[in-house]
Amino acid sequence: MSKKGKKIGILTAGGDCPGLNAAIRGVGKTAIVKHGMEVYGFTAGYSGLINKEYFKLDEPKVSGIITLGGTILGTSREKPYKLEKGEEFNDKPDLIRQTYEELDLDCVVCIGGNGTMKTASMMAKEGLNVIGIPKTIDNDVYGTDVTFGFDSAVGIATEAIDRLHSTANSHQRAMVIEVMGHHAGWIALYAGMAGGGDIILIPEIDYHIGKVCKTIEERFAKGKPYSIVVVAEGIDKPKKISAARYVVENIQTYTGIEARETRLGYIQRGGTPSPMDRILATQYGAFATELIADGAYNNMVAVRNNELAAVPLDEVGGKLRLVDPSDPLILKGRNLGVSFGDE
Repeated sequence: MSKKGKKIGILTAGGDCPGLNAAIRGVGKTAIVKHGMEVYGFTAGYSGLINKEYFKLDEPKVSGIITLGGTILGTSREKPYKLEKGEEFNDKPDLIRQTYEELDLDCVVCIGGNGTMKTASMMAKEGLNVIGIPKTIDNDVYGTDVTFGFDSAVGIATEAIDRLHSTANSHQRAMVIEVMGHHAGWIALYAGMAGGGDIILIPEIDYHIGKVCKTIEERFAKGKPYSIVVVAEGIDKPKKISAARYVVENIQTYTGIEARETRLGYIQRGGTPSPMDRILATQYGAFATELIADGAYNNMVAVRNNELAAVPLDEVGGKLRLVDPSDPLILKGRNLGVSFGDE
């Protein structure tokens, strides 16, 4: 049975992504309207906890924000448990506890990606009550099948690929589009498949640039006027050169075929969240509040097998969810003739 009168804090940390405001709204409205809780928003991620920068969230403040990109709380990449260069002592964990105790909080909701979940798990080990909500366009948070922000990013990347088809066909070029994903290739895989990419390169599959060039040559030899190459930014490549630039230079050097690059960058992270991300973020936020009401602290909310679930934070922090090379989507792609640069 839920208890009335709990006081909770909420913060958004790490990189921004579509759906953050929907998650804040999901937490806030469920907490205030259903459970009569007091809700405080900390500004700029964990920095707000450290520096006592916060404001009270009431129902009007969390109303009408589901469609907005970004985060009304602001964010930062503050890592309170990490010693900076030259530091011998770090008082940030103590300052966090001080803020937590001064506000007499029952729990802090931490919305973020892998780094945020790692910090949240460390806070839990310090004896604070924490609930994590996974967000990132990269979809690489361990313990959940999906993060909000991913669907929006895939939609943006797919639209960009759609638009490149006409330009590539008109000029008979190889078009290389680079999407985000330092360690995980989820965006490249899903957008590449949805956008009809001919070659998809992701960090989890070792590729050979020679085979990429050969595939493009074979396509042109068969009378196919252009090729679309989708690459994740984190593929293996020389330092000080982007993934797209590296692939383009090799295509032009070894095939003589004209190639051009497009790097989407931060465009993938901004703007209005997709309907699916609004729904997922809202569900995550509401479920997080229900866990708090039931005293089920130190968990991360997740989707597993299409059902909401609570996953212990100590099983999540510091881990990545990467694309399995035997993922069914990759196998289907190969059957359709998509090359992953490895064969």
